[in-house]
Amino acid sequence: MDYDFRSIEGKWQKYWDDNRTFKAVEDPSIPKDRRRYVLDMFPYPSGAGLHVGHPEGYTATDIYCRFLRMKGYAVLHPMGFDSFGLPAENYAIKTGTHPEITTKSNIDNFREQIKSLGFSYDWDREVSTHTPDYYRWTQWIFLKLFEKGLAYESETPINWCPSCLTGLANEEVKEGRCERCGAQVERKNLRQWILRITAYAERLLQDIDKVEWPEAIKAMQRNWIGKSTGAEVAFSLEGGQGELRVYTTRPDTLFGATYMVLAPEHPLVDVITTDEHREEVVNYIRQASLKSDLERTELNKDKTGAFTGAYAINPMNGERVPVWISDYILISYGTGAIMAVPAHDQRDWEFATKFDLPIIEVLQGGDVSKEAFTGDGPHVNSGFLDGMGKEEAIEATIQWLEERGKGNRAINYKLRDWVFSRQRYWGEPIPLVHCEKCGIVPVPEDQLPLLLPEVESYVPTGTGESPLAAIESWVNTTCPCCGGKGKRETNTMPQWAGSCWYYLRYLDPKNDREFVGQDKVDYWMPVDLYVGGAEHAVLHLLYARFWHKVLFDIGVVNTDEPFRRLVNQGMITSYAYQRKDKSLVAMDQVTEVGPDSFVETATGEPLERVVAKMSKSLKNVINPDDIIKNYGADSMRMYEMFMGPLQMSKPWSTQGLIGVHRFLERLWRLMDRPMVDDVPPVELARCLHKTVKKVSEDTDSLNFNTAIAQMMVFVNESYKHDQVYRSLIEPFVLCLCPYAPHMAEELWERLGKTSCASLEAWPEYDPDMTVDDEVTIAIQVNGKVREKLQVPSDISKEDLEKIALEHPGVQKRMEGMKVVKVIVVPGRLVNLVVK
Repeated sequence: MDYDFRSIEGKWQKYWDDNRTFKAVEDPSIPKDRRRYVLDMFPYPSGAGLHVGHPEGYTATDIYCRFLRMKGYAVLHPMGFDSFGLPAENYAIKTGTHPEITTKSNIDNFREQIKSLGFSYDWDREVSTHTPDYYRWTQWIFLKLFEKGLAYESETPINWCPSCLTGLANEEVKEGRCERCGAQVERKNLRQWILRITAYAERLLQDIDKVEWPEAIKAMQRNWIGKSTGAEVAFSLEGGQGELRVYTTRPDTLFGATYMVLAPEHPLVDVITTDEHREEVVNYIRQASLKSDLERTELNKDKTGAFTGAYAINPMNGERVPVWISDYILISYGTGAIMAVPAHDQRDWEFATKFDLPIIEVLQGGDVSKEAFTGDGPHVNSGFLDGMGKEEAIEATIQWLEERGKGNRAINYKLRDWVFSRQRYWGEPIPLVHCEKCGIVPVPEDQLPLLLPEVESYVPTGTGESPLAAIESWVNTTCPCCGGKGKRETNTMPQWAGSCWYYLRYLDPKNDREFVGQDKVDYWMPVDLYVGGAEHAVLHLLYARFWHKVLFDIGVVNTDEPFRRLVNQGMITSYAYQRKDKSLVAMDQVTEVGPDSFVETATGEPLERVVAKMSKSLKNVINPDDIIKNYGADSMRMYEMFMGPLQMSKPWSTQGLIGVHRFLERLWRLMDRPMVDDVPPVELARCLHKTVKKVSEDTDSLNFNTAIAQMMVFVNESYKHDQVYRSLIEPFVLCLCPYAPHMAEELWERLGKTSCASLEAWPEYDPDMTVDDEVTIAIQVNGKVREKLQVPSDISKEDLEKIALEHPGVQKRMEGMKVVKVIVVPGRLVNLVVK
């Protein structure tokens, strides 16, 4: 029989669908330690559909889930779609098609593509974040944040994308550009809704040690939260204008503070600036507003600033300290003001040098006339701190400040509160009403969901208002408190809102009374394994942890961390071609002129083939639909797992795919040989038991590539025999089932079985049959292999040494020499050291 993968795969996908084979059921008789919740990061359903990188993580979790079910575990393995967001809205603006229409079409396409790979999801639990029955509960969670004082309104400078015409969270700005479209980000003052994630900074920092995540991801979150300890110091402003407070990690350097710098947005700037300097300061503030935070804090940039004309008083020595503004200070960090110690901070040194400000050494050890000394040494020019080391001087300074009411010990975080508003249409409406009499009033819970209205235009206004602001019939409403006139909030939530909690809705997706039933939470949570890309380290993963802790605090979830274990799959890359200047050329602009020799078609310039990320512009995206059509889903699944370790990035190779496809064809043909119930040869039986052991252990540890390699070994060994042994092939087919489930189900049926292979018990192995009776031992003389011999696997070290010394061939090699040392490595080698 030919391996007709198309009809086989269609047949079994229909069977699983019709029979709801992988429906998760909460069976209370299954103990907690025999339940597993395995989660994929759900996709955004773009019009482009899946590429071969998407299914890598999905395949890994599917293999693992199928294995767990066969091992007797209750498994929850759901799938859904992160369907609110900018791409659908941008497409609507471009084409005039409502984003709901394109989103539904894209979801249908994604679902069909995902199902074509035979993944064992419980499709009864599918969710989409844009549907009212889902975002009703996103709005409910927002109201809980609002009730706890964790959502507040503020007019604040935010990151503004002039292309997307919307505000961005700090985490959405990469190297000064919009993560979504790549446009240069600007600063803009807008009315915003902001979530007080900083209230959870310490818990987010401490609890990262509770979870089994890659250390690199943990480090990224620790760095983003950015905890530091130091002191807050009060500088009195000259002329009775109050005080200026600064945060510093080095209060011991106060004697070297020779000027102060405020962020241009600091509210005190307008108060303290003198008339003489006002024009210069106003012009400088305007210029600073055009720069992103990254541009402003770039270490190598030319230092700029403006003097306010005001002075503060150094609390340590009473000296007058000029107050400047400069864009290298951010209002979002610390107090938005610093004391500058130019002798020991390079940025301050460059600023002081440029504007001819004093530089006073307070830590001995460098030449501060040439550059800042950033090391540590004994204190000098520091009054009562002279001669002290760093830690002693910091403690003494804080004590001195606290005793005199001029400062206090303080902790600071780099983490900023989360800008939660978006000035767009395609997102969750924020369920609040603005009332002149009552202030800001939440929409009552029994009126949720607050539906997104139909609009004629999705084009952002560019003024900082959402398109919703133009729909007067929707904006104008009744105040839920007093019954008077009110106006709805017109900003919408960011795409991250829906993805903050989707793993919880999977537990109970049809519940219309609460966002999730407590019994479901207790049965499945926390997520045991979460697989997805590392690019979400400080976006989705941090936000989801924050929301989950809030939900834990109000008693609706049972753990303080959502994801127990996290695995980041490596990227599947593709070949691209680059010029000498490292710029890349699209695949359709390349001509091969010889073996591994390429030129740019239009210019003839030689090109180097390199590995690069798949992108539409380079035309190196591999479409999984084409792979499935030509080679089958099982071939694609097996190949993606055989490419290398799951966590490593690896380049796609169609030749490699063909090799795996040929392996499956070979296995298929093996089954055409006579089937016998005879006792199999011992060595082949040993190979089967070794295979079951290896595939069991490697699947459990997600080392899928080595499990597949062992299955290939068994098939190769089986081809050495003229018949197929039923007692060996049946357990082998069950080992294959998580990896190539369509073929395994078909082979199981060909073996005369009427049950579903996917629901069979995982095969057992005999440990004694996994140990070889004999092993090959290398005998070395001074580290060089001279002989190899077969010996019993349980031979003692003494007997092994004796055999090696008495071997005729070895004795001949050692004529006239004396053995000075014998090194025995059981099961591997004997090394005779002679001279």
